[in-house]
Amino acid sequence: MDPRPHPPVATALRLCLHALLVGLLALVVVRAVGDGASRAGAVVAVAGLMAAVYAAGALLPAVQPHTRTAAVWLAALGAVWLALLVLSPDALWVAFPLYFLQLHLLPNRWGLPAVVVTAAAAIVCFLWHGQAVNPGTFIGPLLGAAVAVATVLGYEALFRESERRRRLIEELMSTRAELAEAERTAGTLAERERLAREIHDTLAQGLSSIQLLLRAAERTLPDDAPATAHVRRAREAAQENLAEARRFVRALSPPDLANGSLAAALERLTARTTGPDLTVQFAVSGTPVELPTPYEVALLRTAQSALANTVRHAGARRAEITLSFMDTSVSLDVVDDGRGFTPGLVPAPADRDTGGFGLPAMRARARSLGGTLSVESAPGQGTALALTLPLPLTDGRPGQDAA
Repeated sequence: MDPRPHPPVATALRLCLHALLVGLLALVVVRAVGDGASRAGAVVAVAGLMAAVYAAGALLPAVQPHTRTAAVWLAALGAVWLALLVLSPDALWVAFPLYFLQLHLLPNRWGLPAVVVTAAAAIVCFLWHGQAVNPGTFIGPLLGAAVAVATVLGYEALFRESERRRRLIEELMSTRAELAEAERTAGTLAERERLAREIHDTLAQGLSSIQLLLRAAERTLPDDAPATAHVRRAREAAQENLAEARRFVRALSPPDLANGSLAAALERLTARTTGPDLTVQFAVSGTPVELPTPYEVALLRTAQSALANTVRHAGARRAEITLSFMDTSVSLDVVDDGRGFTPGLVPAPADRDTGGFGLPAMRARARSLGGTLSVESAPGQGTALALTLPLPLTDGRPGQDAA
C-alpha cells in the first residue's frame, strides 16, 4: 500500500497487521460454524469477501496514504465489516486492525474521527446483538483505539525523525564530496599559479635579461662586424624562447583571465558576487597597460578573497572595487560599508573558495611582487583594502613587463 522503502521493523509490523486481520476473520468464521449459528453461511461468505477486499487493497499500488483511492478502499472495507458485524458480534475485534489502517492511510483530521466512529459502531452493534453489558464491552474497543492511535502516531514520529536523519546524512555526504572536489580544484589552481610564478620569476626573467644584454651588445658592435650577426641570432632565439615562456605562464593562469583582460575578469567577478542586500560596483581609473600574468593573478585573487570576506563576514550593503593605473604602479582598492573589524585582533579565516588563505595570502602575494597591502577598518566603520604593485620597467620606462 505504500511504495516508500520501509525498514525491517516497519515490514514486520505490516506482516503482523495482515496476520492479525486474517486471524480475527478466521476466528469469526470458526465461532459462527462451531456454534451452529443460522447465519454461519452468510458469515463465512462476508468474511471471505472482506478478506478479498483487504487483499486487493494491500496489493493495489494505487492505495497510498492520503489519497482518494485509499479513502474509497477503506470505505468499502468498512462497509463489508459493518455487514459482518451485523451478522456476528465476534466481528467486534476486527475493528482493531481497521484502526491502524485508518490512521495510516487517512490524514489525521480524518483518521482520528474514523477511529472514533469505528469504535462506536463496534460497541453499538455488540449491544444490538443482545450481548451482556459489562465494562469490557466499552473498554475493549476504546482501549484498542487508544493503543492504535498511540502506536501509529508514535511510529510516524519516529519515521519522520529517521527520514530527517537520513536526509541530513545524505546532505553531509554530498557536502563532503563537494568540499573534497573544491579542495582538489583549489589545490590544482594553486599549483598552476605556483608554476606560473616560478616560470615568470626564473626562466622568463632570465631570458628577458639575456635579451636586454644581447640588445645592448648588438648596439655597441658595428653593423658589418662578424659577431653582430651571431649576437642578433642569439637575441632572436632568446626573444622566441621568452615568448614561449610567456605562453606557458598565460596557459597556467586562472581561467578567469584566459578569456579577456584583468578588467573584464574583475567586471565578471562583481557581476556574479551576491549577498543579502549587497550591491557591488567596479571601476577602472587611469590608462590601462598590459600587466604580467603574476600581477593579474595577484590582483584578481586579492579581489576574490576580499569580496568573499565581505559577503561572509561584513554584512555590507555596498562594496566598490577600483583598479587604478598610475605612472609607476597599479593598485586595487576594495571598500565596503560593513560592520568592520580590528585588523590586528581578528585573524583572517582560510579562504579555500578562492585558492587563498585570507589576509596572510594577500600580503604574501604583494611581497612576492614587491608591492604592499594595507587594510583599514574599525568596528562599525567598514573596511578598505588596498593592494599596490610597482609597475615593472622596460628600457627605463614603466609599463610593459620584460617578462
